[in-house]
Amino acid sequence: MDNDINSEIMDKITKVCICKAISRAAIKKAIQDGAKTLLEVQQVTGAGSGPCGGRRCTLKILELLEIEGSRQQP
Repeated sequence: MDNDINSEIMDKITKVCICKAISRAAIKKAIQDGAKTLLEVQQVTGAGSGPCGGRRCTLKILELLEIEGSRQQP
């Protein structure tokens, strides 16, 4: 249980999109709520719309889509 709590805390404080300060928790929530593509995650969260144009966060988002998407498979 402590690992789950620590993981949740780290997700909240770890920024995936540095430009817009969007947390890993926000990206994961978007995926859990049904976002299945990079574009859908970006539209829901605003990630990738900062000054770098997604150069810093795109790969991280794609990685989370793969990890979280595989967890949702029955």
